[in-house]
Amino acid sequence: EGLVRQLGVLELVLLGIGASIGAGIFVITGTVARDAGPGVTISFALAGAACVLNALCYAELASRFPAVVGGAYLYTYAAFNELTAFLVFTQLMLDYHIGAASIARSLASYFIQFLELIPSVKGNVPSWIGHGEEFFGGVVSVNILAPILLLILTVILCRGVKESSAVNTFMTTLKIIIVIVVVFAGVFEVDVSNWSPFMPNGFKAVVTGSTVVFFAYVGFDAVANSAEEAKNPQRDLPIGILGSLLACVILYVAVCLVITGMLPYTLLGEDAPLAEAFSAKGLKFVTVLISIGAVAGLTTTLLVGLYVQSRLYLGLGRDGLLPSIFSKVHPTLHTPLHSQIWVGCVAAVLAGLFNVHALSHILSVGTLTGYSVVSACVITLRWSDKATNSRSLGKISIWQEGVFCLVIVALCGFIAGISYRFSYSIAFIIIAFLIATVGSFSLLYRQVYVPVDPPRFSCPGVPMVPIVSVFFNMFLFAQLQLHEEAWYRFVILSLIAVGVYAGYGQYNAVPSTSDHSSVAYHGVPSEAP
Repeated sequence: EGLVRQLGVLELVLLGIGASIGAGIFVITGTVARDAGPGVTISFALAGAACVLNALCYAELASRFPAVVGGAYLYTYAAFNELTAFLVFTQLMLDYHIGAASIARSLASYFIQFLELIPSVKGNVPSWIGHGEEFFGGVVSVNILAPILLLILTVILCRGVKESSAVNTFMTTLKIIIVIVVVFAGVFEVDVSNWSPFMPNGFKAVVTGSTVVFFAYVGFDAVANSAEEAKNPQRDLPIGILGSLLACVILYVAVCLVITGMLPYTLLGEDAPLAEAFSAKGLKFVTVLISIGAVAGLTTTLLVGLYVQSRLYLGLGRDGLLPSIFSKVHPTLHTPLHSQIWVGCVAAVLAGLFNVHALSHILSVGTLTGYSVVSACVITLRWSDKATNSRSLGKISIWQEGVFCLVIVALCGFIAGISYRFSYSIAFIIIAFLIATVGSFSLLYRQVYVPVDPPRFSCPGVPMVPIVSVFFNMFLFAQLQLHEEAWYRFVILSLIAVGVYAGYGQYNAVPSTSDHSSVAYHGVPSEAP
């Protein structure tokens, strides 16, 4: 009555691409180019490089825990404790819930726009069907199509991983083909003079652009949550995580080069820059392809997002931190039916009644929190038991000293980011960097690291690669154009999570070993027979 291992390498790679590349590839590339100019290509390359650091950490942990769903929650559980893992789960899940509802509304809107390409339909579709119609002063925004689309995708996901993977494979392949066709169609319209000057607003605009496009790569972590449904997870999960990320980098950079070469960056539109660029060149048939690609992109992003949510709920239900109903797997469909229906209903209510786009400014906090903690998990799980049980120079243990140094590195990254964002004295950045360097050397020389045994994937350069990843994630955290509501959300949600854990989780948690990597964990086999 467990999940079934049916996903191979290709399905995992397409799962990661499907989660990462939505309609944004046709929009965000142009909007960021308005500020960074042709240098937006470097923005995507920098963001991709930063994501590679996170992906290497995810790849090692996915190979270390190949038999169990849970992703960032599972890794935090094994490296730290239940409470920290539950905090990471709640921050990630709010991002997932609101993100799914927001994507569903965008998909409904794009779907209506696509239908309006038919002359007889254009202008005859009521706004409450697909675009949303506000009531009670904007408190309620009714959208009928978004919940219907969510219902269809939820049914597909409930039918089984084979069926949902087939839909994702088809839609993602269609999306990739359209992006490649768009790139090749645009190559013949490129004017090299449009790439000069390459960074018209300086390198800082390029760096700021990289913080914006960083989230265009978010999605490769979805592969880690398919651990229990991969045929050979120890080998295939790292390939799926890194392969999907590298494919996304190539596609994004190619689109950036084309769009900035077709038109001067100052002429690019805000809402549909790529479509407008092709229209200006008389290639209107390409705009139709872009609309199809946008619908396909949003569909796969939403499908994979709902899939990941249900697997996370499944993991917490098994560990007793949530009611056991979430841990049940259907005996014939082999899907977490209750968890899948729950996440679909939550998204449907949010998408059908509220303008969740207005909540977009409180997102991304959970994603960066999860990425930072996962990078820290790679370091702590590599520490030797002999070293971590010994005492430090003071009253704290070597393990506690190492965690303290990780916190220092994270805080220094955040301070450096704040200083850079608000153009404070460079002395603050230098001091933060020097303190982080001292903490890094302490982690490097005061701890004993155990190498990863083959055939497991090993993140190179431990502990320096994860340390740089933590520092950059927190630097990026400070760069986000966050409203103060985002910080309120982070604190309030953390307090709620602590309350739920104190009142329910700690009393119902299933006793387990300190190492979740055991093949016998909840009776889950390590790979397909």
